[in-house]
Amino acid sequence: MLIAVGLVVVGLVLLVFGADVLVKGAIGLATLARLSQAVIGLTIVAAGTSMPELVVSVNAALSDSVGLAVGNVVGSNIFNITAILGICAMVRPLRILSDSVRLEWPVMMLASMQLHLLARDGSVDRLEGGFFLIALAAFTGYMVWATRRGGGGSADTKGVDGDEAVEVTPPPRLLPSLGLVGGGVLLLVAGAESLVHGATTLARGAGVSETIIGLTVVAAGTSLPELATSLVASHRGKDDIAVTNIIGSNIFNILFILGSTAVIAPLAVPAEIIERDNWWMLGVSLLLLPLMRSGMAISRAEGAVLVAAFLAYMAMLGQAAFGNG
Repeated sequence: MLIAVGLVVVGLVLLVFGADVLVKGAIGLATLARLSQAVIGLTIVAAGTSMPELVVSVNAALSDSVGLAVGNVVGSNIFNITAILGICAMVRPLRILSDSVRLEWPVMMLASMQLHLLARDGSVDRLEGGFFLIALAAFTGYMVWATRRGGGGSADTKGVDGDEAVEVTPPPRLLPSLGLVGGGVLLLVAGAESLVHGATTLARGAGVSETIIGLTVVAAGTSLPELATSLVASHRGKDDIAVTNIIGSNIFNILFILGSTAVIAPLAVPAEIIERDNWWMLGVSLLLLPLMRSGMAISRAEGAVLVAAFLAYMAMLGQAAFGNG
């Protein structure tokens, strides 16, 4: 028991430190590549903070722990929108870029709908997993192309230099920036693994089912990199990274994590996830749009609405785990 608690504490420390390192590296790469920080948040940062989900889902699929493999992704997406964006907005209102409403949110919503539709037969097979990966490659390529074509350099200069010029003085260099991103990802993965292992040990001691563990403890644990990264980015005034990190992570979770996992080992989807949790994922994804569009910012009050939705979802899962349902 003490070892499990220790793993949780060590995991939290590694996650916070890794998030800070990753954000610094991502800002450096955004400056060097003359890409907007939003694109960096949707690609490098989102992929990096999604690595814990990939490690957990692949390991779970190979171990025939389907509740963990799929529940981890669905639960993480719900946690990302409700808990992480909600907490970040309550700490500091988040500005929203127009592209987040016009392009990135629709892609996230479409990915969520595709997952629900493809999983309705109770599985995600290799062909469907390959389709997810192709869709991700097309989306990422389009984002880079659109930024280049639309003059992402000027937007990037404003985003990087406007709030904290000290961060790019002296100008960043490629290898150190890549090293920071790589080191940050490694710290995030190690932290998430430590935290999930400790937290799962504690949860199983309470007799909680595998699917519920995947939707709660594991989902929250593997999403802590997103929480730490978005909080650090928001604190540094980089709302574009804070918000697009969450949207990008949700896209990566479905298209990359589930896509890669299904290609490696076809996934059986538990009935309760199809009938209950996928609908929650779609619901909170839909709820996010009007909150983003209202004043092109997520206010503290709107952040509280998201956190309330998270608490309601947790209460429902608690009833499913310990109640009669």
